[in-house]
Amino acid sequence: MRILTGIIVVIVIIVAIIFFSGAIYTVPETKQAVITQFGKPVGNAITKAGLHFKKPFIQDVHFFDKRLMEWDGDSNQIPTKDKKYIWVDTTARWKIADSLKFLQTVNNEQGAHSRLDDIINSATRDIITSHLLVEAVRDSNRIVNDAIEDNKNEDTRDKVMADQALEPISTGREQLEKMILKKAGHLAPQYGIELVDVRIKRLNYVAGVREKVYDRMIAERNRAAEKYRSEGQGKKAEIDGRRGKELKSITSNAYRKAQGIKGKADSQVTKIYADAYGKDPAFYSFQKTHETYRKGIDKNSTLILTTNNDYYKYLKSSKTE
Repeated sequence: MRILTGIIVVIVIIVAIIFFSGAIYTVPETKQAVITQFGKPVGNAITKAGLHFKKPFIQDVHFFDKRLMEWDGDSNQIPTKDKKYIWVDTTARWKIADSLKFLQTVNNEQGAHSRLDDIINSATRDIITSHLLVEAVRDSNRIVNDAIEDNKNEDTRDKVMADQALEPISTGREQLEKMILKKAGHLAPQYGIELVDVRIKRLNYVAGVREKVYDRMIAERNRAAEKYRSEGQGKKAEIDGRRGKELKSITSNAYRKAQGIKGKADSQVTKIYADAYGKDPAFYSFQKTHETYRKGIDKNSTLILTTNNDYYKYLKSSKTE
């Protein structure tokens, strides 16, 4: 009898353990839960962490994350308002705001990602196609203002070219992202989803357009380089002209000073000779006559003079002595 009673007690304990193990469940801090009975939701979503009870065997618990989750879509080819085809790569952060509706509509995170693909890609396409490419690239007009400031001292032609190359924006990339978030955020709640943020990760031209853009960039850089080279050649010619003018001025002044010094020296030499020879005119006559003998007559010279000529007077006196 005691053995039978012990067996019954053990069976009751086992049944109780199985019963209560199926009736008690724990909701972590990072999770929320929905109870289903025979596949249909029962009651409201459970968002409070801790121990909870359910009917064993006939009710199931479905857990969903309460934290922010990441959505990363595929790149899409989208034309802008100015007919430029680009690849747009977006990312988003979202969370489950209504787990009961989430379970009823998309069932799980994989289904949510599929819905977000449609919602965010559609909103992105609508916003991008209604704005110019430059609006999706820049957030401010700082680069335009800097270019205008740099071109203040340039000619009108350069200012016009700068304005054409750097078009000012009125919306900007950050505002476009907010517009995409707002548009997609209106559709997400019907699936129990709350979109927290949408960002454009990357923009890029399609292959054909990208090649044309690169060619245009190269042409613009070559034009700018040629402009700078032309300006450099002009500056070089200006410097060479100024250098030549200064060189001629320096040479002319130096030549004038040299001639002045030379004339002054010749004048002093002449005065010294005159003073020296003026003290003894006979010696001067004697010296100059002998210089003419040495310089004016050589072995190939022939002179026919009378014996009374003064040219020979020193020769005669030398012979007499």
